[in-house]
Amino acid sequence: MDKPNKQQVFSISNNRQFIDAALQVFRFQASSCLVYNDFITNLGVDVNSVKTVEDIPFLPISFFKSHDILSTDEEVQVTFTSSGTTGMINSKHLVTDLSWYEGSFRRAFEIFYGDIKNYCVLALLPSYLEREGSSLIYMAKDLVESSKNSDSGFFLYNHDELFAQLNKQKTINKPTLLIGVTFALLDFVENYQIDFPELIVMETGGMKGRRKEMIREELHQTLCKGFGVKSIHSEYGMTELLSQAYSKGEGIFNCPPWMKIITRDTNDPMSVLSNGQTGGINVIDLANINSCSFIATQDLGKLYADGSFEVLGRFDNSDIRGCNLLVS
Repeated sequence: MDKPNKQQVFSISNNRQFIDAALQVFRFQASSCLVYNDFITNLGVDVNSVKTVEDIPFLPISFFKSHDILSTDEEVQVTFTSSGTTGMINSKHLVTDLSWYEGSFRRAFEIFYGDIKNYCVLALLPSYLEREGSSLIYMAKDLVESSKNSDSGFFLYNHDELFAQLNKQKTINKPTLLIGVTFALLDFVENYQIDFPELIVMETGGMKGRRKEMIREELHQTLCKGFGVKSIHSEYGMTELLSQAYSKGEGIFNCPPWMKIITRDTNDPMSVLSNGQTGGINVIDLANINSCSFIATQDLGKLYADGSFEVLGRFDNSDIRGCNLLVS
């Protein structure tokens, strides 16, 4: 079974195209990904009986901790790893073709925010910069470089420099994106206040053990006050995915056209819930063409009729992963 190419995937524009591509990817990965094939076989699912997206089995995300998830024998270009506390087993995503990741986040940013060259991109991601293997850092570096703006760049704990840069961008009226890990954004607004209504503040989640968890409403209220903005944007992404969903406020996320959310009953992995019910979040990410595109996460959420969704927390007893997993 042939797999779709990048042009097919990143040009998806309607639900019919998505369904056709998803079923094609499923048949390809069911035969090419040994781990996924074993999983499907052990479930007793006949691949030929899968006729709809809702019939597709979703691989538990924990398999990325214990197995090499690959649908190709191509050489691995980079291994993205999840962040975690000492002693925790981290997930690893073996990426054989970085152009799929680059194509995904570049196209998604354009869909949601327009041309990256219109922005100054400031990244406050200290905990990610301090380790290797972060897919978020890879994306942020590419956005910084693609902006072609000499003011774009990364900040560790030099908050005074960030404050000066924000004031400069406000003065020159340049569209500015500040992408930051949650604890670092909170640290910043505890000591610096700015009234910059045009600023896009995008939190990527993660207290990293540095601060106590906060409900989303409290967190966003604090950040809105600190930056002088009306809403806080968010990114929903993780090591195991090569695509991200974005929220422009109120914690409501939307996916790019090649990504889809389905919710399941937490006690029945093969179930599909109706819109508006709380359940486990399953993700279809067609950019994961060379690993597995059908992932059962440990996140809880609600899916709405228009395809948007919100993240409500995590399953009990699951470890806390770093990338945008707020408990609310």
